[in-house]
Amino acid sequence: MSVSHVVWDWNGTLLDDNQVVLAAVNEVCAGFGRAELSWPEWQAAYARPLRATYERILGRALDDEEWARVDKLFHDRYDALLHTCGLAAGVTDALRQWNESGRSQSLLSMWFHTRLTPTIEEFGLTQYFARIDGLAGDVGGDSKADSLIRHLEAQNLNPAEVVLIGDVVDDAHAARSAGAHSILVTTGAMSRSALESTGAPVTNTVTEALHLLEP
Repeated sequence: MSVSHVVWDWNGTLLDDNQVVLAAVNEVCAGFGRAELSWPEWQAAYARPLRATYERILGRALDDEEWARVDKLFHDRYDALLHTCGLAAGVTDALRQWNESGRSQSLLSMWFHTRLTPTIEEFGLTQYFARIDGLAGDVGGDSKADSLIRHLEAQNLNPAEVVLIGDVVDDAHAARSAGAHSILVTTGAMSRSALESTGAPVTNTVTEALHLLEP
């Protein structure tokens, strides 16, 4: 693929937050009287839209009020533990080297924008991104496709020259919808077999993902 711009996912891709995600998922499970999940069980269940994922986990449909409660339980626990998270292996060097190559990069996350931007700043990564977009609303869980299209349009990017690097199947689907490429990493919420089912290249680290883009 001929790529001049990378769009990075955040949670599970650049940020190593798996243990915090699992703790937050199990906070939801406890709040709804369900037994805890293991990480492989969460990986097997994970899909977007997230509301349908939780309905499968909890064994029943969720009305809007209950879905808002799920979202609050998850994010309250996630936020409380966020300080324990670190970056995935090799992230800072990978971002620096990509910029030094003369190409550009941005970040698109389905995490809340008001929480995303200060967290990226705390890790000292803001300088590497031409644009950072997070979720504008109060409740998340939808596909990234429409957000990616807007993200690319805001930067006047040609989708054919863009690759989205993320950790879930929805990242590949979003890229395909936008006319962009994708590479998936096994560092996050979904198993390798699920990622490979998309037909996108799959790597173990973000460093390996960028190596696929070298001439």
